[in-house]
Amino acid sequence: MAPKIPKKQNRQPGIEARMDPRPEYIKATYKAAGKLMGKAALITGGDSGIGRAVSVHFAREGADVAIVYLDEDVDALETQQIVQSYGRKCLLIKGDVKKGAFCKKAVRQVVKELGKINILVNNAGMQVPQKNPKDIDDKQLEETFRTNIFAYFYFVNEALVYMKAGDTIINTTSVTAYRSSPNLIDYSSTKGAITSFTRSLATNLTDKNIRVNAVAPGPVWTPLIVSTFDKKKIKDFGSETAMGRAGQPSELGPAYVFLASDDASFITGQVIHVNGGEVVNG
Repeated sequence: MAPKIPKKQNRQPGIEARMDPRPEYIKATYKAAGKLMGKAALITGGDSGIGRAVSVHFAREGADVAIVYLDEDVDALETQQIVQSYGRKCLLIKGDVKKGAFCKKAVRQVVKELGKINILVNNAGMQVPQKNPKDIDDKQLEETFRTNIFAYFYFVNEALVYMKAGDTIINTTSVTAYRSSPNLIDYSSTKGAITSFTRSLATNLTDKNIRVNAVAPGPVWTPLIVSTFDKKKIKDFGSETAMGRAGQPSELGPAYVFLASDDASFITGQVIHVNGGEVVNG
Protein backbone atom coordinates (compact mmCIF):
# COMPACT_ATOMS: atom_id res chain seq x y z
CA MET A 1 0.00 0.00 0.00
CA ALA A 2 1.19 3.51 -0.78
CA PRO A 3 2.56 5.34 2.27
CA LYS A 4 0.70 8.23 3.87
CA ILE A 5 2.23 11.67 3.55
CA PRO A 6 3.12 13.17 6.95
CA LYS A 7 1.32 16.40 7.78
CA LYS A 8 3.52 19.46 7.48
CA GLN A 9 3.21 22.41 9.81
CA ASN A 10 2.89 25.93 8.39
CA ARG A 11 2.80 24.70 4.80
CA GLN A 12 -0.05 24.97 2.31
CA PRO A 13 -0.97 21.68 0.64
CA GLY A 14 0.20 21.10 -2.92
CA ILE A 15 -2.13 21.15 -5.91
CA GLU A 16 -2.68 17.39 -5.80
CA ALA A 17 -3.70 17.54 -2.13
CA ARG A 18 -6.30 20.21 -2.95
CA MET A 19 -7.92 18.20 -5.74
CA ASP A 20 -11.26 16.51 -5.04
CA PRO A 21 -11.00 13.61 -5.43
CA ARG A 22 -7.28 13.43 -4.91
CA PRO A 23 -5.51 11.63 -7.79
CA GLU A 24 -4.37 8.06 -7.17
CA TYR A 25 -0.70 7.66 -8.05
CA ILE A 26 -0.32 3.92 -7.41
CA LYS A 27 -2.81 1.16 -6.74
CA ALA A 28 -2.74 -0.62 -3.38
CA THR A 29 -2.80 -3.88 -5.34
CA TYR A 30 0.31 -3.07 -7.43
CA LYS A 31 2.92 -5.82 -7.08
CA ALA A 32 6.50 -4.85 -7.86
CA ALA A 33 8.96 -7.36 -9.30
CA GLY A 34 12.28 -5.51 -9.28
CA LYS A 35 12.02 -4.76 -12.99
CA LEU A 36 14.15 -1.59 -12.73
CA MET A 37 16.50 -2.59 -9.93
CA GLY A 38 19.70 -0.57 -9.94
CA LYS A 39 18.53 1.83 -12.66
CA ALA A 40 18.62 5.63 -12.48
CA ALA A 41 15.76 7.58 -14.07
CA LEU A 42 15.23 11.24 -14.87
CA ILE A 43 11.55 12.22 -15.06
CA THR A 44 10.50 15.69 -16.16
CA GLY A 45 7.27 16.97 -14.66
CA GLY A 46 7.73 14.29 -12.02
CA ASP A 47 6.30 16.24 -9.10
CA SER A 48 2.62 15.46 -9.69
CA GLY A 49 0.06 13.79 -11.94
CA ILE A 50 1.41 11.23 -14.40
CA GLY A 51 4.97 12.21 -13.51
CA ARG A 52 4.41 11.40 -9.84
CA ALA A 53 2.85 8.06 -10.77
CA VAL A 54 5.85 7.21 -12.95
CA SER A 55 8.30 8.25 -10.23
CA VAL A 56 6.59 6.13 -7.59
CA HIS A 57 6.19 3.08 -9.85
CA PHE A 58 9.85 3.28 -10.87
CA ALA A 59 10.88 3.48 -7.21
CA ARG A 60 8.73 0.46 -6.38
CA GLU A 61 10.56 -1.40 -9.14
CA GLY A 62 13.97 -0.53 -7.69
CA ALA A 63 15.07 2.62 -9.55
CA ASP A 64 16.57 5.78 -8.10
CA VAL A 65 14.73 8.81 -9.42
CA ALA A 66 15.51 12.41 -10.33
CA ILE A 67 12.52 14.70 -10.69
CA VAL A 68 12.60 17.89 -12.75
CA TYR A 69 9.81 20.34 -11.91
CA LEU A 70 8.95 24.01 -12.42
CA ASP A 71 7.73 25.54 -9.15
CA GLU A 72 5.42 23.21 -7.18
CA ASP A 73 7.77 22.65 -4.26
CA VAL A 74 5.20 21.01 -1.98
CA ASP A 75 4.08 18.48 -4.59
CA ALA A 76 7.72 17.70 -5.40
CA LEU A 77 8.59 17.18 -1.73
CA GLU A 78 5.62 14.86 -1.27
CA THR A 79 6.71 12.79 -4.26
CA GLN A 80 10.25 12.70 -2.90
CA GLN A 81 8.99 11.40 0.45
CA ILE A 82 7.05 8.61 -1.24
CA VAL A 83 10.02 7.55 -3.38
CA GLN A 84 12.36 7.60 -0.37
CA SER A 85 9.87 5.57 1.68
CA TYR A 86 10.61 2.69 -0.71
CA GLY A 87 14.31 2.95 0.03
CA ARG A 88 15.26 4.70 -3.21
CA LYS A 89 17.09 7.97 -3.80
CA CYS A 90 15.06 10.92 -5.09
CA LEU A 91 16.79 14.00 -6.43
CA LEU A 92 14.70 17.16 -6.90
CA ILE A 93 15.78 19.60 -9.62
CA LYS A 94 13.80 22.82 -9.89
CA GLY A 95 13.87 24.85 -13.09
CA ASP A 96 12.35 25.83 -16.42
CA VAL A 97 12.55 23.17 -19.15
CA LYS A 98 11.99 25.84 -21.82
CA LYS A 99 15.63 26.79 -21.28
CA GLY A 100 18.14 24.55 -22.99
CA ALA A 101 20.95 25.46 -20.59
CA PHE A 102 18.87 24.32 -17.62
CA CYS A 103 18.02 21.00 -19.28
CA LYS A 104 21.67 20.25 -19.94
CA LYS A 105 22.62 21.21 -16.38
CA ALA A 106 19.86 19.00 -14.96
CA VAL A 107 21.11 15.93 -16.84
CA ARG A 108 24.65 16.54 -15.67
CA GLN A 109 23.44 16.89 -12.08
CA VAL A 110 21.64 13.56 -12.31
CA VAL A 111 24.77 11.81 -13.56
CA LYS A 112 26.88 13.48 -10.88
CA GLU A 113 24.56 12.60 -7.97
CA LEU A 114 23.06 9.29 -9.10
CA GLY A 115 26.11 8.09 -11.02
CA LYS A 116 24.33 7.44 -14.31
CA ILE A 117 21.15 7.87 -16.31
CA ASN A 118 19.49 4.74 -17.69
CA ILE A 119 15.93 5.97 -18.26
CA LEU A 120 14.81 9.36 -19.51
CA VAL A 121 11.10 10.15 -19.27
CA ASN A 122 10.14 13.34 -21.11
CA ASN A 123 6.82 14.19 -19.49
CA ALA A 124 6.66 17.90 -18.59
CA GLY A 125 3.96 19.73 -20.51
CA MET A 126 1.61 22.71 -20.58
CA GLN A 127 -1.68 23.60 -22.25
CA VAL A 128 -3.75 26.76 -22.54
CA PRO A 129 -7.22 26.19 -24.06
CA GLN A 130 -8.34 28.71 -26.69
CA LYS A 131 -11.61 28.48 -28.61
CA ASN A 132 -10.37 30.80 -31.34
CA PRO A 133 -6.96 30.03 -32.92
CA LYS A 134 -6.46 33.79 -33.34
CA ASP A 135 -6.24 34.00 -29.55
CA ILE A 136 -3.10 31.85 -29.56
CA ASP A 137 -0.59 34.70 -29.49
CA ASP A 138 3.13 34.44 -30.15
CA LYS A 139 3.95 34.16 -26.44
CA GLN A 140 1.60 31.22 -25.86
CA LEU A 141 2.69 29.49 -29.05
CA GLU A 142 6.37 29.75 -28.20
CA GLU A 143 5.93 28.73 -24.56
CA THR A 144 3.83 25.70 -25.50
CA PHE A 145 6.30 24.47 -28.11
CA ARG A 146 9.35 25.17 -25.95
CA THR A 147 7.85 23.30 -23.01
CA ASN A 148 6.26 20.40 -24.86
CA ILE A 149 8.75 19.55 -27.60
CA PHE A 150 11.87 21.75 -27.52
CA ALA A 151 12.61 20.49 -24.00
CA TYR A 152 12.41 16.89 -25.23
CA PHE A 153 15.19 17.63 -27.70
CA TYR A 154 17.26 19.39 -25.03
CA PHE A 155 17.04 16.51 -22.55
CA VAL A 156 17.59 13.78 -25.14
CA ASN A 157 20.65 15.41 -26.69
CA GLU A 158 22.35 15.80 -23.31
CA ALA A 159 21.24 12.41 -21.93
CA LEU A 160 22.65 10.59 -24.97
CA VAL A 161 26.12 11.72 -23.93
CA TYR A 162 25.79 9.36 -20.96
CA MET A 163 23.29 6.68 -22.01
CA LYS A 164 24.51 3.24 -23.04
CA ALA A 165 23.19 0.15 -24.82
CA GLY A 166 20.08 -1.13 -23.09
CA ASP A 167 19.01 2.28 -21.80
CA THR A 168 15.62 3.73 -22.70
CA ILE A 169 13.80 6.95 -23.53
CA ILE A 170 10.05 7.33 -22.99
CA ASN A 171 8.09 10.35 -24.21
CA THR A 172 4.62 11.43 -23.13
CA THR A 173 2.48 12.22 -26.16
CA SER A 174 -1.36 12.33 -26.08
CA VAL A 175 -4.56 11.05 -27.62
CA THR A 176 -4.87 14.60 -29.01
CA ALA A 177 -2.07 13.72 -31.46
CA TYR A 178 -4.40 11.19 -33.07
CA ARG A 179 -7.74 12.98 -33.15
CA SER A 180 -9.26 16.45 -33.13
CA SER A 181 -8.85 18.75 -30.12
CA PRO A 182 -10.41 22.02 -31.30
CA ASN A 183 -9.65 24.04 -28.16
CA LEU A 184 -6.07 22.80 -27.81
CA ILE A 185 -4.67 23.41 -31.27
CA ASP A 186 -1.15 24.38 -30.26
CA TYR A 187 -0.97 21.71 -27.54
CA SER A 188 -2.16 18.92 -29.83
CA SER A 189 0.31 20.09 -32.48
CA THR A 190 3.18 19.60 -30.05
CA LYS A 191 1.87 16.15 -29.15
CA GLY A 192 1.84 15.21 -32.83
CA ALA A 193 5.43 16.41 -33.00
CA ILE A 194 6.32 14.23 -30.00
CA THR A 195 4.88 11.16 -31.72
CA SER A 196 6.94 11.79 -34.85
CA PHE A 197 9.98 12.64 -32.73
CA THR A 198 9.64 9.30 -30.93
CA ARG A 199 9.46 7.29 -34.15
CA SER A 200 12.37 9.04 -35.87
CA LEU A 201 14.60 9.03 -32.80
CA ALA A 202 13.91 5.33 -32.27
CA THR A 203 15.16 4.35 -35.71
CA ASN A 204 18.10 6.71 -35.34
CA LEU A 205 19.24 5.01 -32.14
CA THR A 206 18.75 1.35 -33.05
CA ASP A 207 22.47 0.92 -33.76
CA LYS A 208 23.18 2.11 -30.21
CA ASN A 209 20.59 -0.31 -28.78
CA ILE A 210 18.78 2.52 -27.02
CA ARG A 211 15.03 2.06 -27.23
CA VAL A 212 12.64 5.02 -27.65
CA ASN A 213 8.89 4.72 -27.11
CA ALA A 214 5.96 6.81 -25.97
CA VAL A 215 2.75 6.68 -23.96
CA ALA A 216 -0.35 8.48 -25.25
CA PRO A 217 -2.71 9.19 -22.35
CA GLY A 218 -6.36 9.92 -22.84
CA PRO A 219 -8.12 12.15 -20.29
CA VAL A 220 -6.33 11.65 -16.96
CA TRP A 221 -7.18 13.27 -13.63
CA THR A 222 -4.13 15.45 -12.95
CA PRO A 223 -3.35 18.99 -11.69
CA LEU A 224 -2.94 20.09 -15.32
CA ILE A 225 -6.69 19.61 -15.80
CA VAL A 226 -7.91 21.60 -12.81
CA SER A 227 -5.45 24.39 -13.54
CA THR A 228 -6.45 24.89 -17.18
CA PHE A 229 -10.16 24.01 -17.64
CA ASP A 230 -13.34 25.69 -16.38
CA LYS A 231 -15.70 24.10 -13.84
CA LYS A 232 -18.07 22.60 -16.44
CA LYS A 233 -15.22 21.01 -18.38
CA ILE A 234 -13.76 19.62 -15.16
CA LYS A 235 -17.14 18.21 -14.09
CA ASP A 236 -17.59 16.38 -17.40
CA PHE A 237 -13.92 15.52 -17.84
CA GLY A 238 -13.44 12.03 -19.22
CA SER A 239 -17.14 11.33 -19.79
CA GLU A 240 -16.53 11.05 -23.55
CA THR A 241 -14.38 7.94 -23.20
CA ALA A 242 -15.77 4.46 -23.84
CA MET A 243 -15.38 3.78 -20.12
CA GLY A 244 -17.25 6.98 -19.32
CA ARG A 245 -14.62 8.36 -16.96
CA ALA A 246 -11.18 9.90 -16.74
CA GLY A 247 -8.21 7.73 -15.95
CA GLN A 248 -6.10 7.91 -12.80
CA PRO A 249 -2.32 8.47 -12.90
CA SER A 250 -2.01 5.04 -11.25
CA GLU A 251 -3.39 3.53 -14.47
CA LEU A 252 -0.57 5.12 -16.51
CA GLY A 253 2.43 4.22 -14.36
CA PRO A 254 2.61 0.52 -15.31
CA ALA A 255 2.84 1.39 -19.03
CA TYR A 256 5.99 3.40 -18.36
CA VAL A 257 7.40 0.58 -16.23
CA PHE A 258 6.83 -1.87 -19.06
CA LEU A 259 8.54 0.31 -21.67
CA ALA A 260 11.47 1.04 -19.34
CA SER A 261 12.03 -2.63 -18.47
CA ASP A 262 13.56 -5.57 -20.31
CA ASP A 263 10.03 -6.88 -20.84
CA ALA A 264 9.88 -4.42 -23.77
CA SER A 265 13.29 -5.34 -25.19
CA PHE A 266 11.88 -5.88 -28.72
CA ILE A 267 9.78 -2.69 -28.74
CA THR A 268 10.99 0.64 -30.08
CA GLY A 269 9.36 3.50 -31.97
CA GLN A 270 5.94 2.54 -30.60
CA VAL A 271 3.16 4.29 -28.68
CA ILE A 272 1.07 2.68 -25.95
CA HIS A 273 -2.47 4.13 -25.84
CA VAL A 274 -3.90 4.34 -22.33
CA ASN A 275 -7.10 6.22 -23.05
CA GLY A 276 -10.16 4.49 -21.67
CA GLY A 277 -11.15 2.70 -24.86
CA GLU A 278 -10.75 5.17 -27.71
CA VAL A 279 -9.59 3.24 -30.78
CA VAL A 280 -6.79 5.01 -32.65
CA ASN A 281 -4.44 3.95 -35.42
CA GLY A 282 -0.70 4.32 -35.01
